[in-house]
Amino acid sequence: MSGNFVSARADRRPDAGRAAMRRLRARFFPILLLVLTPALLPAAERAYSRLDGSAIPIADVDATVERLMASAEVPGVALALFDDGKVVHSRGYGFRNQDQQLPVTEDTVFGGASFTKVAFAYLVMKLVDARVIDLDQPLETYLPRPLPSYSRYADLAEDARYRKLTARILLSHTGGFANFRRFEPDGKLRIHFEPGSRFAYSGEGLQLLQFVIETKTGRDLQDLMHAEVFVPLGMRRTSMVTEARVADDLASGHDNWGRNIGAQNRRAADAAGSMQVSLRDYATFLGAVMQGRGLSPAARRTMLEPQIRIHSKGQFPSLREDTTTANDAIRLSYGLGWGLYWTPYGKVWFKEGNDNGFRHYSVALEDTGHAMVIMTNSANGEGIYKALLETVLGNRFTPIEWEGFTPWEELPPRGPAPPLRPYQ
Repeated sequence: MSGNFVSARADRRPDAGRAAMRRLRARFFPILLLVLTPALLPAAERAYSRLDGSAIPIADVDATVERLMASAEVPGVALALFDDGKVVHSRGYGFRNQDQQLPVTEDTVFGGASFTKVAFAYLVMKLVDARVIDLDQPLETYLPRPLPSYSRYADLAEDARYRKLTARILLSHTGGFANFRRFEPDGKLRIHFEPGSRFAYSGEGLQLLQFVIETKTGRDLQDLMHAEVFVPLGMRRTSMVTEARVADDLASGHDNWGRNIGAQNRRAADAAGSMQVSLRDYATFLGAVMQGRGLSPAARRTMLEPQIRIHSKGQFPSLREDTTTANDAIRLSYGLGWGLYWTPYGKVWFKEGNDNGFRHYSVALEDTGHAMVIMTNSANGEGIYKALLETVLGNRFTPIEWEGFTPWEELPPRGPAPPLRPYQ
């Protein structure tokens, strides 16, 4: 007797045998596909496995997001959940433009704010892999003349410590700068402490590293990010400047009073915060980092390993000098572009995004492959982080207080609305 799955009679009639196999595939393949691909099940029938192994139905995830949006007055949210390093749920909620009632989708483009910094860090590590730059070589050596001879950095002429600045120091936010020079009383750039000695979050430092890389390579950051990050990773709706091709799906920011301040119009690439990105694309980027795509193992490992332990009482104001041991238990640290801490489930890396009318958060667990991306088009967005992280992901270890995020229900009453400040 034949050992084939179809009958001997079907063996003698090849056409009939093929027809039998088609009928079997038609009957059983859809069932097998749903078993192997839970994301294809209707939301009402799916569940997300939290860190502790408990499950939350996706329908409850959706209900939780919608409840928090209503309570915190957040017009639009885009949320992605990962398990085993892959997206298992991704959805837009609410409106990208409250006034016009235009919906948020996975492809709606948000002002990426400081999500830009981790994408830039990824680019820098690619340049390290390519031996274009070295993490520990003084940045001035990549320039044709001394750093203070450039007008933007003339303020550093009397402080020789600028010669100690490296890519590693600036990516780990240990350069000694204020977040931005505009926060200095006189608006001048200065180094406040020995570079590399302690953490002080600084977008200014990332802008300096951008200047050095653009000068060294002779290429604009928009071009570099497009060619080295966005295209290779398949981030089709992401750019460092505003592009007309996504104008029909740009999210508008909204202030604390729910007023529409419009969509960003980024005219120049800025490593500290100009990236415009959709949920689908940022989730693609995060998945690439989780899976180790695009970087050598050594470069990825270096990017996500501690460069400096953090003892400041809060992340902002960035130059604050008061310290605490409250985060010692989770070993709060900074890598290259990413914040780090440890939980019973292993190492965690995270990045926030905060810009006028936009608030975002992303977190990934190295050992379990769990991750969450939260993107919002509201200044109230950070008020829902804690509840989403704890209820949906099951992560109760986030240094929420250090990051300065107050849950919506703990906020004091709002005062009168100031004059509206729309994007230009």
